[in-house]
Amino acid sequence: MKQLLAQLLAGQPLSVEQAIDAFTQIMTGSASPAQVGAMLSLIQTRGPTQDELVGAATVMRRLALPVVVPKNLRVIDTCGTGGTGSSTFNISTTAGLVAAVVARPQSAVVAKHGNRAVTSASGSSQVLETLGVKLVVQSQTLSRCLDELGFCFCYAPAHHPAMKHAGPVRAELGFATIFNRLGPLTNPAGATRQVMGVASEALVEPTAKVLRELGAERALTLNRTDHATGSSVGELLTTGPAKVAELRNGQITSYELDPASLGLPRASIESLNVTGPAESASVVRAILAGKKGPPRDVVLLNASAALLVADVVSDLRQGIALSAEAIDSGAVSKLLENLVRVTQADPT
Repeated sequence: MKQLLAQLLAGQPLSVEQAIDAFTQIMTGSASPAQVGAMLSLIQTRGPTQDELVGAATVMRRLALPVVVPKNLRVIDTCGTGGTGSSTFNISTTAGLVAAVVARPQSAVVAKHGNRAVTSASGSSQVLETLGVKLVVQSQTLSRCLDELGFCFCYAPAHHPAMKHAGPVRAELGFATIFNRLGPLTNPAGATRQVMGVASEALVEPTAKVLRELGAERALTLNRTDHATGSSVGELLTTGPAKVAELRNGQITSYELDPASLGLPRASIESLNVTGPAESASVVRAILAGKKGPPRDVVLLNASAALLVADVVSDLRQGIALSAEAIDSGAVSKLLENLVRVTQADPT
């Protein structure tokens, strides 16, 4: 570890192999708190490189408690990096529920990875818990949810126990580190199809490259930044265009996606904001009950993106139409009801 720290101090980034070595020491408790703090600080000073992210994510994946996925199912994740300070309701979580209903008959399922909010108004785990979903359940219950419902929630602290070695140091440091970007890269169900929101436009394409190195089959990385106000959200929003990088067949294409081109009306960010998990849960319930308006529109848009990376639909317009049908049929509301029932019956 001392040699790796000296290399970083000299301004030389770590290779993938060196990052694997460093983060294996960190996440198995072999590195001292001082070494952990120095490593995280030195990397964060200039920002983690692609190799460092790939190496660190590789270690986290190896040490994660996995979810066993039933055979012949393609796994989608809609987890983003957070870090934007957003006050929007839980868009990607709701979109994941909607996408699951459409995708399951086509042998694709959603394993939503998530945690509690750090900078946003409501984390995915908080809104699901408010809606009645039990967060910590046995692995076989998660597998059953994927098989029977097409959706499960992977509560990050339950799947990444090795994080306990870095946790106290991260708390003491008090600033974002490489770990803030690793969560969406380490889905415990091994998702190879992802829609990942990131904290800034500058991270859109680099994150797609990291996903490619980690073996993703298809992905969309994205960010919506309002340059007039400076607000940034890791979602596709109907407030304006988003920067997107699409990974497909090993190639990455970057472009701007304007929801207005898909027939979705413009909305204000205020129409999507909530004050916390309780209000977010109320918005989710209203959407699943069929309420029209900006929250539903952004859910349709993001669910469609998940269906696109899963190869369930050929374009976003088709995904929006199928997502609307899933909500209006009552199937998504039924999925949430069954998710609550199955998780609450878990003996954990």
